[in-house]
Amino acid sequence: MIVLKTNLGVNSLSDFCPALWPEEPTPEDLKNCCECGLDKQGSRMIWGEGNPHAPIMIILDNPGAREDREGNSIVCGTRQTLQQAAGEVGLTREDLYVTFILKRKPVRAYDKEQVRQTCMNHLDQQLQEKKPKLILCLGNVAVQSFFQNPEAEVKKLRGAMHDVQGFPTAVAYHPLAVRRRPNLWSLFIEDWKHVAKHYQEIVSPH
Repeated sequence: MIVLKTNLGVNSLSDFCPALWPEEPTPEDLKNCCECGLDKQGSRMIWGEGNPHAPIMIILDNPGAREDREGNSIVCGTRQTLQQAAGEVGLTREDLYVTFILKRKPVRAYDKEQVRQTCMNHLDQQLQEKKPKLILCLGNVAVQSFFQNPEAEVKKLRGAMHDVQGFPTAVAYHPLAVRRRPNLWSLFIEDWKHVAKHYQEIVSPH
């Protein structure tokens, strides 16, 4: 059973129904990865979800829960808000692959700088294998890690396309920030429209 928690905190679409996107299996040689130390206190590894061959890669800070305490599948708030925005600008699950700076969700304090630098190796591996057409970083943690700039901020970088490691990259607020501050919803949609427009220009240049 999939439990859908739908208190989005934004203007909900009457026909919007979030879904638990299929999870891409973690590579066998990395399932027991212990380099960053999160294996001692974090959730299980989640390599990514959505379409593994999608042209657009979404990068978040870390995965939300996919199961509740009883083991039932759930769609967390981050996924709900992300999916709603994507649908509103005409993007589907087939267009998107979602992955994370940290492949495990931390549950206690950790050495943020060291862990993020270590886990970026996994993201680099994904980028080389998947070679997405576009990247969308959601939230300051993902932006700072991917841009390799601790001073980078979504509010200063949004609204433009940046070349990061050779990939056209846009940024937007984290879905949870949008849920906490509904006034950000319009800006969130603007940034998704920007990504969708740029994607259409790539696939249909004329």
